[in-house]
Amino acid sequence: MKLYSFFRSGTSHRLRIALNLKGLRPDYFPVDLRVDEQAQAPFKQVNPQGLVPALTLDDGRTLIQSPAIIEWLEERHPEPPLLPADHEDRAQVRALAAIVGCDVHPINNRRILQTLRRQFGADEAAINAWCATWIADGFDAIEALLARDTQRGDFCFGHAPTLADVYLVPQVESARRFGVDLDRWPLISAVDRACAALPAFAQAAPLAQPDAG
Repeated sequence: MKLYSFFRSGTSHRLRIALNLKGLRPDYFPVDLRVDEQAQAPFKQVNPQGLVPALTLDDGRTLIQSPAIIEWLEERHPEPPLLPADHEDRAQVRALAAIVGCDVHPINNRRILQTLRRQFGADEAAINAWCATWIADGFDAIEALLARDTQRGDFCFGHAPTLADVYLVPQVESARRFGVDLDRWPLISAVDRACAALPAFAQAAPLAQPDAG
């Protein structure tokens, strides 16, 4: 398999975590978003949408969109599971992941921030304030949901990483990059520390990637 990734991309980060948790190590192909390599013809042949990550399988087919790829991983490589067995528990984990994947990350990603800069004249202070607003909104909800779950272990749900942690940890990394003070969310910070102690998460971290720098 070939993984097309950018070290600082939150969607690439979450897929790297999921691949590591499943024990899969695809070949790494960096796509440098800093020079808009994702919009150039060679990568557009891989993913016509011009977004990372993309995962090319051994048979030549390419999967795109991190939620779809992670669902494929869960179906094709079910152990260890990223979703609990109980239907209601699965819904809870999916909801935690969706707060990040649907409500926080999409309005803080690079395309949105570039539009704010180029079309609306936002400076870096305004960009950081924009990102902090939506990160705080999502993290307040996640923190409250974590506090409500009295059966929770060290992770977002239960005693092992799930899809919720796969989504949350890259967003915590993004929060740090935009100068958000994480002290406001002690439960989220504790989950992040628990995940960082696991090789699957440590090896997926942005600065652990070959294109970091």
